[in-house]
Amino acid sequence: MTEVYQGSCLCAAVVYELLGPPKAVSHCYCSQCRKAHGAAFASYGSVPRGALQILRGSSWVRSYASSEIASREFCGQCGSTLFWSRSQGEFADWISIALGTLDTSFMPQTQKHVHIESAAPWWPSSSPCPPVS
Repeated sequence: MTEVYQGSCLCAAVVYELLGPPKAVSHCYCSQCRKAHGAAFASYGSVPRGALQILRGSSWVRSYASSEIASREFCGQCGSTLFWSRSQGEFADWISIALGTLDTSFMPQTQKHVHIESAAPWWPSSSPCPPVS
């Protein structure tokens, strides 16, 4: 039996489901993720593109090409960050889900912190990060 995870944006105009748990969970400190989330880091988990289904509000999903190979998707009504993906290269057949938009409880088996060297200068380097396995 496939585990199904549901999620939505802040205003619930966009509702989606994942056919299986997110993989490759990471907390990214790069400047693009920080700006997209408006926070010290962004938390994402990835699924094969075919495992993401927009159940409602696909017309509200907007896309922004944040680089030559990556795009970020968000709700055009409330602005919630939803997804990011690569248009070419390795993992172009996967999409990353902003984990804060999940409505179904999810606990990753493993997670990692990436691009810590790009952390915001106001983010304390001595700040404790969640355990990484």
